[in-house]
This record gives sequence, structure tokens and C-alpha cells, in this order.
Amino acid sequence: MSSSEKGPGRVARAALGLVVVVTAVGVATHAMGLWQVGDPGDPAAAVRPVAEPVAISGKTVTVLGAGSILPTPELGDQARRDGGGQVADFRPVLDAARPAVSSADLALCHLDAPLAAGRAPYLGSPELAQAIAGAGFDGCSTAAAHAFDQGTKGLTSTLDALDKAKVGHSGTYRSEEQAGRPRLYSAGGVKVAHLSYTLGLNGQKVAPGREWAIARPTVARISAEAREARDEGAAIVVVSVDWGSLGENEPDVDQQTLARAIATMRNVDIVFGHGAHVVQPVERIGNKWIVYGLGDLASRHPQPVNGNREGSMMRVTFAPADGERRWRVAAIEAIPTFIDLNPRVRLVDLELALASPALPAGRRKIYEAAVERIQSHLLNRGGDVSTFHVRGTVRR
Repeated sequence: MSSSEKGPGRVARAALGLVVVVTAVGVATHAMGLWQVGDPGDPAAAVRPVAEPVAISGKTVTVLGAGSILPTPELGDQARRDGGGQVADFRPVLDAARPAVSSADLALCHLDAPLAAGRAPYLGSPELAQAIAGAGFDGCSTAAAHAFDQGTKGLTSTLDALDKAKVGHSGTYRSEEQAGRPRLYSAGGVKVAHLSYTLGLNGQKVAPGREWAIARPTVARISAEAREARDEGAAIVVVSVDWGSLGENEPDVDQQTLARAIATMRNVDIVFGHGAHVVQPVERIGNKWIVYGLGDLASRHPQPVNGNREGSMMRVTFAPADGERRWRVAAIEAIPTFIDLNPRVRLVDLELALASPALPAGRRKIYEAAVERIQSHLLNRGGDVSTFHVRGTVRR
């Protein structure tokens, strides 16, 4: 058909084309509007006020466990932009964690990859350790699937960076003498031990004779090391495990099997899970709490989807169970988090964000939907008992 065609057919096609263009512009405008910080067309929306912390009578100690910090190249690019192009500054990415972290007597993160100079799919620059310290974290679990991606040199440089930043670590070791020793912290005058293990190593092989460099979980090992922690005076023993199937919100068979074995251990008080990079349920097995997956605290996956942008910080309140020799879990509060990608990669504390009247309505809908998904995943194994609370949700 020539371009000189005239008549009803051409008019109809022209009108249809105009409708398509107008519709496309409208969709694009709406989609962009979801990410605008201040869209004057946004209607007012009801805020969700910040709830009071769970109140437990008597003396208490709070331990916060946060999700995975996964330094992808995309996250590193954001840090370099924040550092003015010369250095990597991860502090703005993690800044939103500080209020929750500062509310705990002890705050633990999960570092999912090595810290060293260079560029690789999962490699963070040493400056990330300073940002972890700046956010207020006392320590990190370092036994992770990517911990050995850069071999012994990368493992050692990670520990060096954390030591320089005065951030504790558990799960990877420089020497056989250090291996398996519980990391002990003082939290509100109470001694807390942190043990860390990883089921997988991302296909990497540890050099023969150096298997001690990274902690792998067996029932016998966890039980023995938890007992050693008690012998060294720990009143609370926290176990972190890197496990699970990537992107799966339900715990896999390996997770469930190990969780049930740990639940029988008298010397373990709570398990913080990592590795699936999505939020997984919280389950009470007997009198033990298993947090299967905290999701990601800070990352920017090459293929970002809602699941790998959602996470949860768990604030666990302990109270004395046996004088002050042993403590029990008295309450757990989940603090939902989200990773914004535009205009910059930033962690969002969803409860605090939803309490702001300045939050645009479009972004508020995104955050509200994220909270609902996170709550659904967390409660999928009957976690909604009087001890467990998800913050930032609509109170019914």
C-alpha cells in the first residue's frame, strides 16, 4: 500500500495509532510516577504510624539479625557514584538500617561475598566494611556461599577489612587454631555467642588441608561448638546458616532437616538463615525459633524482582530463663525492608517509610504491597503467635 493512500482506512489507522501513542505515554508516565519522590498529582494517603516496641517486663537483651549484604557489580557501581567516582562509599546504601540497628544491644549482619580489590560478580571493596560499621553492626556471619570465590587470599582480606573496621566475624578463619572458636560479644552486660556456617560454596573447592578455613554445618559440629560457647560463659547462643534454594520462599528439604536437628539442641537459642536471597518463613519447632531466610539487606541483582529486593531484620528480645545463666526468646519483631533501585540504590525500612506523610502515593502502594508479601512469607509456617510480630503492617 503506497504512502499516498487516502480514505476511511487510513483515517482509522491514524486514529488507532494516536490511541496507541497516548496510551503508551500514559502507561509510561504512570510507571515513572511510581518512582518520583514528589509527584504533585499524588493524592494524600493515610500513614501507618510506627508501633511501640514490644514491651517485656524485667531485664531484657535485644539481638538483631539482618539479611544478606551481597556486593554485586551493580551495587559497587552505586557506591562509586555515591563516592564521587573516586572511591566506593556504601554508607548511603545502608543508612536506613541505622535506626533499627541502634535499637538493639547486639546487631549482626550476613556478609555474603569477599571484600578485596578488583571486580568480580560477587566481590565487595574493603570500604564496605566501614559502611557496615557505620550502620552500627557489631558483627557479621562470614560463612557464605560466595565466601571462597576469591580463594584464601580473598577470605583473608575480608577478615582484615572487618578487623580494621572493628566489626566482629564468625564462620571463616585465618588459622586452624581460630577455627570453630565461638565469637563472643557483650550485649547489655550479657555474653552472646555467634556461630556461623554455610552449606554450599558456589562450586568452589577449598584447598586440601585447609577445610578448617570455612565452617560447614554438621549436626555434631554445631552441637559441639554451641556447647563450647556455653562453657565459655555464653548466656545466649545465636546460629547463622547460609542455606536454601535460590529464589525460593519455602525452605527446602536440607533446610528443614538441619533445622529440626538444631531445634533439639539445648545450647542453641535461635537460628538466622540466609542464602535464598528472598524472605522465608519463621517457624517455632518445640521451643526453638528458626528464621529460615532474612532475604537481602543490601544488594542490586542483575535481574531485580520483588523477591530479591525484599528482606527483614529480626529484633529478638531475650529474657532470663535460668537466673542469668541462660536466656530465652521472649519476643521477635520482624522489621520489613525493601531495596529501592531508582533514582539510587537504597535500603528502605518499610515501617519508617510508611509512617512518613511525605511519601508519594505511588511509592506508598509499592511499599505497602512489599510489606504484605513479606508478612505472608514470614507467617507461612504458623509464625503468628503472641511471641512473633511483623512491624509496619495494618493493625487489625
